[in-house]
Amino acid sequence: MADTLYLSLWYPNLRLPQLADKLTAVLGAFAAHGGEARVYSATVWPVSWSESPVFQQVYGRRVGTAGDGPVELGAEPRIAVAEALEILHDDYAYEFQIGWSLWELENLPGNAGPSTPLRSAQDDNAVSGLDPRWTREPRLVRVTGFGPLFDEGAYEADGHIRVDFGPDTPFLEEDLELDSVAARHVEENVRQLVELTAAVEKASGATARLLWSELGESLAERLAARLSTRLGGLN
Repeated sequence: MADTLYLSLWYPNLRLPQLADKLTAVLGAFAAHGGEARVYSATVWPVSWSESPVFQQVYGRRVGTAGDGPVELGAEPRIAVAEALEILHDDYAYEFQIGWSLWELENLPGNAGPSTPLRSAQDDNAVSGLDPRWTREPRLVRVTGFGPLFDEGAYEADGHIRVDFGPDTPFLEEDLELDSVAARHVEENVRQLVELTAAVEKASGATARLLWSELGESLAERLAARLSTRLGGLN
């Protein structure tokens, strides 16, 4: 069963004005580890998740064109963070989306879409005589910085900064029979996750981190069982 994967980061004696530098450092680390250099969107949430945003800006991801030639859409992390944190309050949360690419099994034409079980895609390929095709598919990752009073002090459990990676399927592929090709792509995804986790911790100066899942299951243990290999850096 797919689970949602998070990374929580904590900083000693963090004051709210320092949150901007931490967020910029975390977002800036993505480009060197399979991610994009520019931020897709920024949203500011007041008080709790049940409230409506007080600020929202979508910068986009594609390369557009203007009269003078191509224009790269998206915002540099420091600019996106600066704009969002102009509204600085103890009970606000600051959420940014940024692209991050992982290896995934490509859906075939006629499949139901991303929700179609990967087993079905593999079986369809086998019937048609084609080999499964792995592609690097982008996903939007959410990076959120919490004010100390947001959602009744959610940062204590979620971290001063929380990274929401989305479903953990690319790191496990539990619905897929792992041949040598599939195992290699899963291992590359895991290696990229480990390297990004270490990079954001170092770049932002975090003193504590936790990689965790919504269902409370250990990714490291599930990986060990799935790949029968020891992968460091996940604890």
